[in-house]
Amino acid sequence: MAKALRSREEIPQEDKWRLEDIFATDEEWEKKFKETEKLITLAEKYRGNLDQSPDMFIEGMEWADKLSLNLEDLYTYAKMRRDENNKISLYQGMADRAGMLSVQAGSAMSFIVPEILAIPDERLNQLRRDPRMRLYDHFLDNIIRQKEHVLSPAEEKLLTEAGELAAAPGTIFSMANDADLKIGYIKDEKGQDTELTKGNFIKFMESKDREVRKNAFTTFYAAYNKQINTWGAMLNASVKADAFFARARRYGSSLEAALDDDNVPLAVYDSLIETVHSFLPEFQRYLKLRKKALAVDELHMYDIYVPLFPEIDADIPFAEAKDKVREGLRPLGQEYLKVLEQGFSNRWIDIYENEGKTSGAYSWGTYSSHPYVLLNYQNTLDSLFTLAHEMGHALHSYFSNKNQPHLYAGYKIFVAEVASTLNESLVMKHLIDTTEDPKKKAYLINHYLEQFRGTVFRQTMFAEFEKIIHAAVEKNESLTAETLCHIYRELNLKYFGPDVVVDEQINIEWARIPHFYNAFYVYKYATGFSAAIALSQQILQEGGPAVKRYLDFLSSGGSDYPIELLRRAGVDMEKPEPVRQALDVFSDLLDQLDDLIDKKC
Repeated sequence: MAKALRSREEIPQEDKWRLEDIFATDEEWEKKFKETEKLITLAEKYRGNLDQSPDMFIEGMEWADKLSLNLEDLYTYAKMRRDENNKISLYQGMADRAGMLSVQAGSAMSFIVPEILAIPDERLNQLRRDPRMRLYDHFLDNIIRQKEHVLSPAEEKLLTEAGELAAAPGTIFSMANDADLKIGYIKDEKGQDTELTKGNFIKFMESKDREVRKNAFTTFYAAYNKQINTWGAMLNASVKADAFFARARRYGSSLEAALDDDNVPLAVYDSLIETVHSFLPEFQRYLKLRKKALAVDELHMYDIYVPLFPEIDADIPFAEAKDKVREGLRPLGQEYLKVLEQGFSNRWIDIYENEGKTSGAYSWGTYSSHPYVLLNYQNTLDSLFTLAHEMGHALHSYFSNKNQPHLYAGYKIFVAEVASTLNESLVMKHLIDTTEDPKKKAYLINHYLEQFRGTVFRQTMFAEFEKIIHAAVEKNESLTAETLCHIYRELNLKYFGPDVVVDEQINIEWARIPHFYNAFYVYKYATGFSAAIALSQQILQEGGPAVKRYLDFLSSGGSDYPIELLRRAGVDMEKPEPVRQALDVFSDLLDQLDDLIDKKC
């Protein structure tokens, strides 16, 4: 008889997060909600008056900061209470109310940036001479640097109204891909007819039965081929929208416009692609090794995901997972480990699955309390790595919140994955170094190599594809489905090399990638992963000085641009070295795996 999920009440108190650190009771939440409603009404006091004096500017900014803090507390508490058990209507309602209040507050604060931009330079400089204004230096510099790309109020209004139209290709893609697409049925490993979906596709790609993998692969992409021209038209429209908004805001290209939000130089994007290109022989060596390990005459695209080694049959209780994470993160020093222990001991973590609980994992929290982590821990190796990953996010937030004012405590997506990936890297190295069983060691190394394949090589190929298709549209070249298939095939041939049969079906893989409707985003996965691996190597090799730089990085929040923060930490993403350092680790792991395969582990 199947074991039923425990109810929330059956989970021991010590295994649940303590949201009372945000609000002791729901009644306190209601009180803060009413206070925030009143706070929103003060907007008119500051609207149109920010340039009157430093006092008025600071008071207006403090009002906006207090409003943001309140909303953060309200929404975070309500949403996390709902995540404990999504069936409870009370918290559904509280989360909805907090969301609607956030929209009201956002509208009330929307005057701030346009008003700052409208202040004449001479007057703004006068205001900034007041020593109390120094707090806002980076905030103001970041707004002013984008001034040349801000249009007249009438033009801005038109662009805002056009935004919904511009989002239409992505919305249509989501409907077509997630709601309407029916892929078909295939026979599973037991010979039973099973519906193939986007959700289980990769599971079938990991099947030990090669015929199952092949059938899943051909059936999956055949479904996309049936609407090939529709997918092409959607992506073409999305790319044209990107080009239109870039031109309207006086950027040289869509790529430049996309990178400007984080103030990331074009050199970062180009350097990533060029450096990954230089390591393609190593990537292809891995694929050749995969071919050898699978003992196949030809390595096809449907052979790329299947695990080379059986999953480690490990039962890792949560207490043991904490021990392994502690040991793996020991190179980060006592200051880091002390905070990690706080998280483990003071109920930051909601550990186990229960009925109605939100699936997956995340790190979240509030500036005024401490970070939290939601898990659905399953006593597996993957769960152990998830713990290390999410605690990386949590401690990044902890150090940022502790050392920065609320204005600068948040950090950009560009650096968000660095702290989490670095933790995973250190824990992985610890496990590889301390595992004596060659089969377990081979599994761990291959697991790590697959992270490189999926996060650095694959995402960089996506990034290169985006760059090519946007450049084509900007040169008024036709972007048909046939053109998209040709470009994508050529990239696959370049990346996968001569030892892989690049099956025709892969030509249309671009049609299923939702990231392409959020242009020039995926490269951040590759840069973040590379930066994390490079920093972890510096920490292991240098010790104290590298640890200090890294803790300074964690403590910096959003007080400077992401590139500058990483540069001070020890990685200059405008140069090839960080990506090269990361891929050197890939090469070393590849050598180890080759040796283990030769020993027939």
